Amino acid sequence: MTTGTSSHTPSRTGPAHVVHEGDWRRAAELVRGAGEIALVCHVSPDGDALGSMLGMGLALRAAGKRVAASFGERRFSVPRLLRYLPGQDLLVEPGDYPAEPELMISFDVPSLDRLGLLAPNAGKARELIVIDHHPSNTGFGSVPLVDPAAASTSMLVEELLDRLGCPVDRDIATCLYTGLVTDTGSFRHSCTTPAAHRMAARLVAAGLRTDEIARELWDRSPFAYLKVLGAALGRVTLDQGAAGGLGLVWTYVDRADRAAYCLPYEECEGIIDVIRRTDEPDVAVVLKEDDDGAWQVSTRSKGRVDVGRACTAMGGGGHVRAAGFTSHDSPEETVARFRSLLRPSV
Repeated sequence: MTTGTSSHTPSRTGPAHVVHEGDWRRAAELVRGAGEIALVCHVSPDGDALGSMLGMGLALRAAGKRVAASFGERRFSVPRLLRYLPGQDLLVEPGDYPAEPELMISFDVPSLDRLGLLAPNAGKARELIVIDHHPSNTGFGSVPLVDPAAASTSMLVEELLDRLGCPVDRDIATCLYTGLVTDTGSFRHSCTTPAAHRMAARLVAAGLRTDEIARELWDRSPFAYLKVLGAALGRVTLDQGAAGGLGLVWTYVDRADRAAYCLPYEECEGIIDVIRRTDEPDVAVVLKEDDDGAWQVSTRSKGRVDVGRACTAMGGGGHVRAAGFTSHDSPEETVARFRSLLRPSV
């Protein structure tokens, strides 16, 4: 992770950035000199990961670069909620991704294991630019553009595009705005800064429709989702004694729940946003069993507990108030281990 202060103008993402000026210059130099650029985001991509990657890809293609973008999953499919994003023609299956890229850029990836099937490709890349805002970033890659103070990875992408002199059209703005609004919770989370609002204003000025994006992200779900949500709510548990008395609420969705209503795994992402509304506890947890039988664990905090630290100890990572990890134990065993790691923030 980098330290220091960028001397670049604060008109874009603000003065809080801690990326070395030399790393910004090196990244811009590598991009300008490359004819072909391989882009990658983390597995099970969210709005910030996929939006940042596709926004950058569209800008690079407009600048005359050859671009291949992907994420390392066997079941390679864009989540339904994000299928409105422009630039998906840039996507290639992991098997068709460059094996030894001259220049590779990762987006919203805190550690190599989050690259899934494409981790070996990253290991063979001649240069790897890492664009990320996770505090748990492990420091991989040859050029780190890592800033935990940034509200989203898309903020760092906008900064790099500005330095490259790449114009942001409506399609690029749609991708970057998606990253910004998903990671700020539509500007409700504590990571929302004046810089985030200024960026939103610039992107809206490019002509995107914020109402259409909001509908795609938050105001749509299949009927089957309501049935599975009902099952999850039926087994929700409130543990008032967890985290030194700050409390924990948790539930899970297994494969049988989804199979009963033919609901794809990706459609369960929003359940954590329902569970975390509970007044009493500081911490909310939802475990979702994926198609391979592993439990993908999403955690949220109201701010008095650092769930990022606990998730890192469980082999995952993330932010103070939003983080996750993968478990192969039962939901009860997983929550018991996670509970033992929760401490009130000092």
